[in-house]
Amino acid sequence: MTDSKGGAAAIETHSTITCPACGHRAAEQMPIDSCLRVYECGGCGAILRPKAGDCCVFCTYGDVPCPPIQEERARA
Repeated sequence: MTDSKGGAAAIETHSTITCPACGHRAAEQMPIDSCLRVYECGGCGAILRPKAGDCCVFCTYGDVPCPPIQEERARA
């Protein structure tokens, strides 16, 4: 991954997940080498799973996609 100056861009490791059931938002640290497939909302207790086509809950409900997807997009 490179930044606008040609150097290595940092991978974001935090994402804010927004629960579709209650709107609760929580800043969470993402694993850098794997995907999180199940997440329990801290507001209402809903169990969140990724939508079809997404690898993890960060890609579906987060404001930043997971690190593996960030890296994949940077190579494209």
